[in-house]
Amino acid sequence: MRLGEKITKLKKAKNLSQTDLAERTGISRDAISKYERGDAVPSVEYAKRIADALEVSLDYLVNEDDKQEVLDNEVVKRVREVQKLPQLEKEKIFSVIDALVRDYKTKQVHTA
Repeated sequence: MRLGEKITKLKKAKNLSQTDLAERTGISRDAISKYERGDAVPSVEYAKRIADALEVSLDYLVNEDDKQEVLDNEVVKRVREVQKLPQLEKEKIFSVIDALVRDYKTKQVHTA
């Protein structure tokens, strides 16, 4: 999926208009329109602003592979903080996460 298509798709998923996205990014509505149509390509700085406003990574936004999973920016921030911790602390956090994920999956199987 091309950049403009991704911007349009993500914008619609968040119920944003071009004007809304323009206000959130400080980029003109006309420029947003050109990016969506594929008539222009944003600078890296503008692409980052758009990615931030749409709450996706810059990598996801500019990568043409639409099968790439969208990473929640809040999750990414937390993962970065966990990476800074000592190994023992990471293992504790992973143990809790593993248990929560396992419990959630078990509940899903039983409610299906």
